[in-house]
Amino acid sequence: MARNRRPQALDEKREEIVAAARVLFTADGYDATPMSRLAKEAGVAANTVYWYFKDKDDVLLAVLNSVMADVWPQYREVSAQPIAARLAWVVRQLQQLSRLVTTVHARVEHSPAVSSWHDDFHALTGTLFRYELEQAGVDPAAVEAEVMIGIFTIEGLLMHTQDDARELAICNALASRW
Repeated sequence: MARNRRPQALDEKREEIVAAARVLFTADGYDATPMSRLAKEAGVAANTVYWYFKDKDDVLLAVLNSVMADVWPQYREVSAQPIAARLAWVVRQLQQLSRLVTTVHARVEHSPAVSSWHDDFHALTGTLFRYELEQAGVDPAAVEAEVMIGIFTIEGLLMHTQDDARELAICNALASRW
């Protein structure tokens, strides 16, 4: 008689599925990763994924939250650097996850859950950027416009990859406005 696998906590199995999805979504892309392949990579039966997640977008959100949980502590390591260096760091982090960034933008129109996550992400990053600008003494009347200019610059760098020196030069030019 075959032995059963050891009992496993629900959150541990969920994290294994998220870890497999993170690898697959980042390497191959969201659309190129069927749920059956995700299940196989996570070592579960195809329908088991649905015990943990409502749908594929729910898996995507779990992956995005996992990425954010990993990235924020790393940001603390660069938080004392000049703002241009921090902006360039953010660009590099997002470039490493370009397939996820592209997927989020593609799914916004089709998934209320992904749209909500995207809006929350922009609100959070906008709030952090707004704080930075206020601390730098930017005229309060100009802060909102400067936040949008910063966001558009970062998104532009994600869409039009540059070498590290050029990215830093762009971030320095942006930061020199304040």
